[in-house]
Amino acid sequence: MKMVAASKLRRAQERIQQARPFATQMQRVVNSLASRVNPSLHPLLDERRTPRAGGRVLLIAITADRGLCGSFNTNAVKAVSQFLAESSTPVGLGLVGRRGRDYFVRRGVDVVLERINLFAQLKFEDAKAIAKTAADAFIAGEVDSVYLIFNEFKSVLQQKVVTERLLPIPRVEPIVAGDSKTGTSATEYLYEPDQETLFKELIPTHVEVQIFRALLESNAAFFAAQMTAMDAATRNSGEMIEQLTLHMNKVRQAAITREIIEVVSGAEAL
Repeated sequence: MKMVAASKLRRAQERIQQARPFATQMQRVVNSLASRVNPSLHPLLDERRTPRAGGRVLLIAITADRGLCGSFNTNAVKAVSQFLAESSTPVGLGLVGRRGRDYFVRRGVDVVLERINLFAQLKFEDAKAIAKTAADAFIAGEVDSVYLIFNEFKSVLQQKVVTERLLPIPRVEPIVAGDSKTGTSATEYLYEPDQETLFKELIPTHVEVQIFRALLESNAAFFAAQMTAMDAATRNSGEMIEQLTLHMNKVRQAAITREIIEVVSGAEAL
C-alpha cells in the first residue's frame, strides 16, 4: 500500500503543482477586482449576503473515501465540528468524500449535498457540479455564505487543514502608496469587454477553479498521509515481529533448559 500510495502521490502532486499557480493568481486577481467594482455587477459579489442573525452557512467539507491514512480524515472532521460549534448561524454541510459523509450523516447533521467516489477519477466536471450547487444556493438566498474546509498539501510529511470563504467573493481592500496595511496594490484595471460580460464568465469560473484546487489539494494530501501512515505501519510491524521473535526464542530456550534439567535430575536419581 505504501508503494501504491507513493506512485499515486507522484501523479497527484504533479496535478496540484500545475493547477496551484493558476488558481492562486486567479484568486488574488478576482479578490482584488471585487474591491474595485460595484457588488451589484454579479450576485456572487454581493457582500450584503454575509452571515447575519438567522442566516445560513454552507460548509463544503472535503475528506477521503478511504481510511488507512493516519489523522487525515480525523483532522478534517475536527475542523468541521469546531466550525459547527463556533458558528452562531445554522450550518448546512456539503460533504465530499465517504469518510466525512458517513461520520456526519450518522449524527443527524443538516446535509445539503453529498459527493463520494470522486477521487478515483477526479475531473474538473466534478468541481463544476459542486460549484453550481453552491452558487445556485447562494444566488437563490438559501445560504448567506459558502466556506471550504480541506487538507492542503504542503509536503509528503505535512498536510494542513484550511478553512476558506468561497462566497461571497472576499473583498481585498487596495493599499495606497506609503500604507503598510495588508491588501493589494492600488492597480487600475481596464476591462475588455465591459465589466458585466467579464464578470458573468469570470466569477463562476473562479468558483469552479477554487473548488477544483481544493479537491486536488485534498487528493494529494491523502496519498501523502497514506504513504506516511503505511511506512509507519511497516516499521511498527517490523519492530513487533522482532519483539515477538525474541520473546518466542526466550520461551523456547526456557522450555529446552527445563527439559534438560528434568533429564539430568532423572539421571542423577537413577
